[in-house]
Amino acid sequence: MSTLAFTPARVVASDYMNFAKLNTAARFNCSSSGAAERTLADIAPDAADLVLHGDNAYGWPPLAETIAARFGVDPACVVLPGGGASFANHLALAAMVSPGDEVLIEDPAYELLSATLSYLQARVRTFPRDLETDWRLDAEVVAARITPATRLAVATNLHNPSGALAGEAEVAALAARAGGARLLIDEVYLELTFADGEASTAFREDGDIVVTSSLTKAYGLSGLRCGWILARRPLAERMRRLNDLFGVTAPHVTERLAQVAFGRLDFLRARARATMDANRSAYREILGDHPALDQIVFDHATVVFPRLRRGDGDGFARRLAERFDVSVVPGRFFGRPDHVRIGLGGDPATTREGLTRIAEALSQLN
Repeated sequence: MSTLAFTPARVVASDYMNFAKLNTAARFNCSSSGAAERTLADIAPDAADLVLHGDNAYGWPPLAETIAARFGVDPACVVLPGGGASFANHLALAAMVSPGDEVLIEDPAYELLSATLSYLQARVRTFPRDLETDWRLDAEVVAARITPATRLAVATNLHNPSGALAGEAEVAALAARAGGARLLIDEVYLELTFADGEASTAFREDGDIVVTSSLTKAYGLSGLRCGWILARRPLAERMRRLNDLFGVTAPHVTERLAQVAFGRLDFLRARARATMDANRSAYREILGDHPALDQIVFDHATVVFPRLRRGDGDGFARRLAERFDVSVVPGRFFGRPDHVRIGLGGDPATTREGLTRIAEALSQLN
């Protein structure tokens, strides 16, 4: 008698991405988690950089070499699928997870990661990250949830949605306590923490950590869709071959522009950090001690994830949009319906006015 394998229900859409695409166009946009979008003039390409076709069957080699040199790894460990960090995460997960596999993911979590795991029909379990412990990535907490069946553990650093930073020691402790499970760490927000442009990553060629990132969140270059995966060579090759079924090849012109952008990261980072610092200062001034919120405002974060002491995130976000022309992200998308996520990447004057309107809306809550 044959036994049917367990396959959880498959999610085939992301409610968060639908919200982000269609419901954040308020006059005072405080929903974006990344730096304000930059232009071609900020990258300053030459006409010779606008090349449509090139030798990029599995990623343009010069771009892979640039990323490899940045993080001190073998170019063979760099996967360039195109599609930003979002597709990098999808491809990485698809290469490591089969239907019925047990996967641990942080809670609260970025919904697109959770939705992708459900699409892949993983058996998803969670480990907590809590406001009361400063949203810390605690290796002991994760280890307590790992079982012999756990194939993968997934986390973000900086944490999305709170902005908490896990240091090298915390990540190393997590890797040491992971048993036989791999770790996937999305480092897309980590770029803004690099002092003087000195890049770091949790990935090691002799370890079991897979890393994803992109130029999107820290530099405002979402239009380039330059995302990458760092993985051990056999796994990286598996991902490249799997991408034959998905994106096939990345748009070459955006690879060329991304290569130019890597030469401008100091300039782009300085602009983004100045904006984030100004907005973080405004947040602390206007909302930092607000009696209607429980929260932590981290020094490097591109977002704040306050808990509402009254009401719920969906209702408050709807009120902000309809009455105050402000957009924020309801915490429901991260598994915390009593929270909202507020972005700090926008124009400082616009963001300050948005924060002022949020304070006014909070003062009217019963």
